[in-house]
Amino acid sequence: MRAEPVRQIVAYDDVRIEVMAEGSGPLVVMLPSRGRGAEDFDAVAGGLAKAGFRILRPQPRGVGGSRGSMTALSLHDFARDTAAVVRHENRGPAVLVGHAFGSWVARATAADYPELVRGVVMVAAAAKAYPAGFTGAKELSEAVRKSGDPSLPESERLKNLQLAFFAPGNDASVWLKGWYPDVDRAQSAAGRATQQSDWWAAGTVPLLDLQGALDPFKPRSAMNEIRDEFGERARVVVIENASHALLPEQPAAIVAAIAAWIGRLPPSEPR
Repeated sequence: MRAEPVRQIVAYDDVRIEVMAEGSGPLVVMLPSRGRGAEDFDAVAGGLAKAGFRILRPQPRGVGGSRGSMTALSLHDFARDTAAVVRHENRGPAVLVGHAFGSWVARATAADYPELVRGVVMVAAAAKAYPAGFTGAKELSEAVRKSGDPSLPESERLKNLQLAFFAPGNDASVWLKGWYPDVDRAQSAAGRATQQSDWWAAGTVPLLDLQGALDPFKPRSAMNEIRDEFGERARVVVIENASHALLPEQPAAIVAAIAAWIGRLPPSEPR
């Protein structure tokens, strides 16, 4: 039976970050999507810990025991939180795994603290921009908002979860819980307050772009955009029967893809 992750607090200045830690081996830090907590990575974290990795899952500010200012933030503030977690672990540079908005934070951390980041895995990262003529952006944005609104009927939330996050036939009810509206608002504002050019390239580290084949936020026309822009340092893996949620939809495929990719990275040296 899998042991429960150990919970610890990493503190700096007036910020406290709760971290779920498990496993031993090369360091992997996981960052959840906007408005959600680190529990989204439960299955993937367990699989990678079993495969021989040290997994840290910091909770975003406002989730669990994590505390800090929730106003006037940018992605650089969340990058600083992530950097503090990696420094506290003191096991050399980490591979950062960011789901959706978490991939923005991961890339901002790689750009701001290159000495702490070995590579970035982007899980269900949205396209750089919607393609010309795309008409569904407003509908998707509204579906995301309604998915995490606990005041709405469950049936309406399920419909929107299915539209924005889950491939047909996959169980969207697993995401009825786990939403933090205050966190969502703070993170959304931080994203708007940060220029995309600050974080998009993730510095110069290797990139793995894990895509759900049916993710509406990554149209197939944009499938190779990371590879086209960054060349050999980027690898694209498309996972079938998955959409934007991806983590609860195909955890075994994600574990296999991440483990294989890390295995091809140059050995990390403690710094």
